[in-house]
Amino acid sequence: MEESKQSSSSSKSVLYISTSIITVLILWGAVSPSSLGNASGAALDWIIETFGWFYMLLLSAFVLVGLGLAVSPFGKIRLGKEGEKPEHSWLSWVGMLFASGLGVGFVFFGVAEPLLYYLDTPVGIEPATVDSAESGIRYGVFHWGLHAWGAFSIVGLTLAYVQFRKGRPALISSAFYPLLGNKVNGWVGKLIDVFAVIATCAGVATTFGLSAMQITGGLSYVTSLPNSIYIQLAVILVVTILFIFSAVKGIDKGIKRLSNINLVLAALLLLFVLFTGPTLFVLENMVNTFGGYLSNVVSMSFTMTPYSESEWLGTNTIFFWAWHVSWSPFVGLFIARISKGRTVREFMAGVLIVPTVLAVIWFSVFGGSGLFFEMYQGAGLANVVSTDVENAMFVLLEQLPLTSLVSGMAIILILIFFVTSADSASFVLGSMTSNGRLNPANKLKVMWGVLIAATASVLLISGDGGLDALQTAALSAALPFACILILMIVSVFIMMGRDLGYEKRKKRSEQLEIIKSEVKEDIKEDIYEELKEEVYDEVRQELQESERKKAD
Repeated sequence: MEESKQSSSSSKSVLYISTSIITVLILWGAVSPSSLGNASGAALDWIIETFGWFYMLLLSAFVLVGLGLAVSPFGKIRLGKEGEKPEHSWLSWVGMLFASGLGVGFVFFGVAEPLLYYLDTPVGIEPATVDSAESGIRYGVFHWGLHAWGAFSIVGLTLAYVQFRKGRPALISSAFYPLLGNKVNGWVGKLIDVFAVIATCAGVATTFGLSAMQITGGLSYVTSLPNSIYIQLAVILVVTILFIFSAVKGIDKGIKRLSNINLVLAALLLLFVLFTGPTLFVLENMVNTFGGYLSNVVSMSFTMTPYSESEWLGTNTIFFWAWHVSWSPFVGLFIARISKGRTVREFMAGVLIVPTVLAVIWFSVFGGSGLFFEMYQGAGLANVVSTDVENAMFVLLEQLPLTSLVSGMAIILILIFFVTSADSASFVLGSMTSNGRLNPANKLKVMWGVLIAATASVLLISGDGGLDALQTAALSAALPFACILILMIVSVFIMMGRDLGYEKRKKRSEQLEIIKSEVKEDIKEDIYEELKEEVYDEVRQELQESERKKAD
């Protein structure tokens, strides 16, 4: 009873502290967006310039750790009790991985990144050439493939482990129990959880605003509706209503169903672009991109530019690494929640390999088609995308048949991704502020969803880069959270090492018991055979003696 009161008090303090700090950030961004933007921008610039090398090493280390765990003896460990089956089918699970927020990234940047990098190239590559086209798609996959999901996999695996094997709450602080013991229940644990809540809320709020801008951009591109603040606010209102309905339904009836629908829509859109666009060019490009990614991923992972003044790496690759780290508490917690019953090997295959393969396919189809129309049809997509990046998808679809119909389907796709992202975010924030409950109360999920929507709306209304300022602040907070991720790796290795050692000792003990039992059985059989022979000899001698007496 006392422990329950303490946990309730702890979760309320995390809720009150985090919402207070978020409110201050919102007010700062609304009243003086330029001030928040300047402060957070200066911090982010300093972090990228000073710790860019750290991000490059860290994200690569996450990938190596994840792949290493998958092929090691740890890969057999189940995220749950022995024999426990996964809660969700493989297809639904993969669908919900993308529902957690990264599906929006694929749709938003699938066309835009290759076209942007076609003109704005990495160091050593000449713009507007075949080399820049190939590197553009390759870097798009690089930014959304293994390295992006490496950070999510570390958080997801650690939290799934502590939840489903150790019975700890679904909190970021729970991951530190092997290192801190009961101190995670005190102010240290609260501080970690407050930091995670703020980072998650800021990151999701900026995505809310950016997604609303993309939807209204698409609507204005294919209809007569203006791309105004009022339309953006209307989109946020509609999404908020839809997400509340989904959140009340829960994971199985809400996020899961919407994710399955989105998988189908995304597949249909991809097949449409593939078969109505430059099909042969795209298929050849897919093979080329896959080979180029595999052969260059190591060099891209460890390439820095100390001998040039280029800012390309900082404004692109390192920027994305900071973005993914800032999103890792949100995406990781959600992945952990839906991964109960899977082995570590299954988990890593699903979280690292599957998204990377899909990134190769998606960027090859959409980015490759965009580059084809740019390079060989003179469509001028790159210049349009460089000024209105949110319209990249719709500029491409304009080059294909059935433009209005397919653009409408793309808007619905983005809208559902938007709803599932909001739903999963409100679920995660509700869980983080209710002592890690696996099924937080609906009122808490709704409260967080409305707060995120209100944050995005206020910053959109404030103009002057208020939304960008909040995003920059969230990215600046990624550096200290990167250090938390390193400690998470240490923690999960400690837990797995202990559990694997225990399993080995248990198995050895069981084998010894079996050997003992077999030895006992063998001894019993030997004794039985000896006694049987002795009795048989005695009986035979008695019979022979009896027959001899009769004969006498």
